[in-house]
Amino acid sequence: MEAFSVEDRQAMCDTFSRLLQDMADEPKLRQLLITESGFDQSVWEKMSQLGLMGILIGPEHGGVGGSLVEVEALMEHAGAYLYGGPFISTCVIAPTILSACSDESLAEECLRAITEGSAIFSVAGCGSSGAWDLPPEVQAVFVDQSWLLTGTADFVSYAAVANQCLVYANVDGGKGVFLVDMNENGIALTPHNTDDATIRLSSMSLDAVVARQVEGVGEEVMEEALQVALVALAGEQVGAARRIFEITMEYLKTRHQFGQPIGSFQALKHIAADLLIELESASSAAQHAARAIAAGSDDRKLMSCLAGFTCADNYRKIAADVIQLHGGIAYTMEHPAHLFWRRAQTGQWLYCSSETLRDNYLAEMEKML
Repeated sequence: MEAFSVEDRQAMCDTFSRLLQDMADEPKLRQLLITESGFDQSVWEKMSQLGLMGILIGPEHGGVGGSLVEVEALMEHAGAYLYGGPFISTCVIAPTILSACSDESLAEECLRAITEGSAIFSVAGCGSSGAWDLPPEVQAVFVDQSWLLTGTADFVSYAAVANQCLVYANVDGGKGVFLVDMNENGIALTPHNTDDATIRLSSMSLDAVVARQVEGVGEEVMEEALQVALVALAGEQVGAARRIFEITMEYLKTRHQFGQPIGSFQALKHIAADLLIELESASSAAQHAARAIAAGSDDRKLMSCLAGFTCADNYRKIAADVIQLHGGIAYTMEHPAHLFWRRAQTGQWLYCSSETLRDNYLAEMEKML
């Protein structure tokens, strides 16, 4: 893929940020929270017009040929506005899997649809455990010249608005990926009732659902898909953490007690300084992991695990401490801090838990000794 210049990457991010500022600010986000889908089709269409859908897709399929470095940068801006659309599943995970498909006609069909904005993908990558690195709870069997999927998947993001789904299933003693049209018979969705309404998750039940196997995609590609998902999520968490930190710093400058801004109090200065260190550590981890994966470095799994738990944990700490710095006002539903806090809670386990990522990181470190 062609490399983006620093100027091109910044211009793309600035344009995306202006779009979100105009069409996905906090008032519009709160309006989405009470809708059934939590999805704004008009924002999605604008993103498609900007070419963002094909960020990881090569020019031969109509994409712009970017890398995970560009994705991470974009996700930082998405996180600042708590944008929760199906960008990671459609534009990050799906292209990673489909680009490895040995069926060129299937890959072209799907990748072209993504770049044109006509396809929205969800990914059923895990069962009730929520961990993508464990065996799925869907079984694939080949009957009468067709693949049929039966079982359940959980924590499927934006399944209700997707028209395609990549389903991880057990097949022939291993794992494989199958493409399912969401209009097929035998699919039932049950929305999850979570505290974070900025992201919509569902359980998916499949009863002998006809599917197409994504040939040539095995556990190695599925591992790569998990890595890029973790880094994209890490970028989002960095952007969200930076935004709520900036909101808090402004509050500390303008809120007065005893005739002076509370930001001048020594105790609050120390807390703010600690949070800045947490923020910069998370930012460095996410960006370094993106560069490692884009370059195909040998330590890319190590770096993705590090970014995964560092960004999730640091974002959660920042979101919790800024509530303390704001005082009672941040506990109200009207204050943005509670929205950022809820997203931080979701990020603790999405794709893989922080605890598991720490274990995986240590296992990778041992291999290098």
